[in-house]
Amino acid sequence: MGKTKNNKFKRPSFSPDGLSSTPVKQTGDESEDEDSPAAELLDKLQSPSADVREYACASISRVVQQSQTIPGFLQRDAVRKIGPLLLDRSLAVRETAAGALRNLSACGGPEVCEDMVRQDALTPLSALLRECCNGFDVSSSPTVKGQKHMVEDVANEAVNLLWNLCESSSTAVSVFNKTGLLDVLLHCLQRHPQKMELAISAAHCLHTVTEENAELVRSVNAAVFGVLENILFSTHSSMEYTLLFCAYAMVINLWNLKSGLSSAQQSQTLTALATTLSHSLSLDAGELIPELWRAESARLSKETTSAAESDHTDERPAGHKAEEMEEDVRDEKMNGGKPNGQMSKTKNDISDLLPRDRLELREAKALLSAQQTSLEIIVNMCCSDEPSDDEWEEMSSSDESEMCADGMSNTNSSLFSPLCLSAELHTVLLNLNIPQQVLKKAEFPSAAALELCSKDLTWKYLLKKMQRVQCRALTCLHNMLSSMDTESLGGASGLQAVAQHLSSLVFSSALKDEEFLEAVTSALRSLLKIMATKNIPQCMTPHQLMSFCEAATSCELVSVRVNALAILGITGSSLAKEKNTADTLQLIGNALLNIAMKDSNLVVCGEALDALFDVFADGDEAEKAGKNINLLSSLKALQPGFRAKLRKEGKGKYSPDQLCVLDNIRINLKRFISYSENLCLFLTSFEFH
Repeated sequence: MGKTKNNKFKRPSFSPDGLSSTPVKQTGDESEDEDSPAAELLDKLQSPSADVREYACASISRVVQQSQTIPGFLQRDAVRKIGPLLLDRSLAVRETAAGALRNLSACGGPEVCEDMVRQDALTPLSALLRECCNGFDVSSSPTVKGQKHMVEDVANEAVNLLWNLCESSSTAVSVFNKTGLLDVLLHCLQRHPQKMELAISAAHCLHTVTEENAELVRSVNAAVFGVLENILFSTHSSMEYTLLFCAYAMVINLWNLKSGLSSAQQSQTLTALATTLSHSLSLDAGELIPELWRAESARLSKETTSAAESDHTDERPAGHKAEEMEEDVRDEKMNGGKPNGQMSKTKNDISDLLPRDRLELREAKALLSAQQTSLEIIVNMCCSDEPSDDEWEEMSSSDESEMCADGMSNTNSSLFSPLCLSAELHTVLLNLNIPQQVLKKAEFPSAAALELCSKDLTWKYLLKKMQRVQCRALTCLHNMLSSMDTESLGGASGLQAVAQHLSSLVFSSALKDEEFLEAVTSALRSLLKIMATKNIPQCMTPHQLMSFCEAATSCELVSVRVNALAILGITGSSLAKEKNTADTLQLIGNALLNIAMKDSNLVVCGEALDALFDVFADGDEAEKAGKNINLLSSLKALQPGFRAKLRKEGKGKYSPDQLCVLDNIRINLKRFISYSENLCLFLTSFEFH
């Protein structure tokens, strides 16, 4: 139905690895919670012993990762009981208390985060962060060098908790603005030489709070940009620094802080940003991950041998097996995943769960996170400022109706101009070969890296991160196709090669993964549309096309079904211009009619009808196929039902912009039927004479 709107990367709901993202429901029936450990653990928080309080907080941090236990804690006022421990005399208790609240916010979801803000969790959290900043220099002094729980560790937990709350609560962002926590985050950012994890968390948190936050952006001054740019222009080259650079790039990018930069600064920053992205994407994770794994295996083997020769007892290197990552509550706090930045910037990783001696695994994680972040930034670079992402991605090219005019009257026009319209950005991306790097990431992950990680329990969680990098690359490709000329992607031959690759991905085993399927169908849809307008031959056989349609239209995601139908429409309209294609057009027509009549979602039905209009608009082959499948009579039969369903379900179930498109389809259906009837009368009259 007209042009496809570019995706903009939005955060998903909370979904820590292995945990449900369903919001936690609080019930008043505590009889179901008799065996809950909440009561005992919360009582221990009042113990005079710091060790007991630390143990209780660390235990809560672990237990709440099972989302079914969270209501038991909330019913017992856990937030108000844990909150004061953020300012406990013991640094160890502060750290574990922050970790417990962090996990509660991550595993409980947005509703729990809002509840935590209402219960004033931000007051002790803000005080803790300020005390941490004041204690950074002290914590590094020789007098406390041997102290196990450093202030940076406490601050890292606190910043992650702040990040979670601000991602889920506009009230938290408002409190952030009023309490002046920007300075705190900047102080944490500057600790990257001492605590890289803290700096990365602070950068992500800063990105979150600067998004669509005009009040905060107005307060950003030259000193703030100085702190950020000093890191962006740094020459460090480790994987973790690459991730840090990408996180800073997210903050400095022109969507968040554009108004604070002069034209000259924008140009300089744009080049530095793009260079950072290019460096991140140029790293071959398919080669580096196996290298890092082999390096870790060799190191751990050597350490194990040395320990045995030194007559050590049954002591093995920390984290040698996956289950050891959660053996010691007090040493390895279980801090759940968080939601990520926009294009979702997904915080569903568990780097904090990794024992600190797993250096190579942390490097691999940082590499994949950096590449994911880089692709997310490019996705948003190539995203146009159209209606919000909650609106339907399809905007009708049909004539406007009254419903459409009403639905589109409040389109947000205050967004910054998209960088995809910038000739300077286009040149910078091409000069750094970023389009080709994105294409390579769309082919990722490598078989060798997948096989290796699937066999090692401690590296297995990287599988999802590798697959996410590919999904981000596919979404990035989708947006680039809409905003860059075809020559930038290799011309006709290059597009055909990409089309063949995407087609092979469509028929891979990954087809069952919904996130992947949405990304690959969106990219394939954009690519086939461009190829059709350029009269470049398409790549799927009729059998492949129908197999793909059958698989994709059975997917629960509406966007995937819509993409599949659009692909049928694009392909069919191209075939209608060729000779001897009536049989294939019949297959396409029958498939589209079946979905238009039977799919429960009006958006999908509308896309099927719109595709039918495109395929059977004109041409001898289309006319022949339309007669064979009784297209006119079928459309006349479904018209009353579609119109009635739109009246009955429309305003309560679909957004104004979806209704705009659906109303256009209703009008076009009427016109198409009228046109077809008149054409039949004309042909009949012509044959008679």
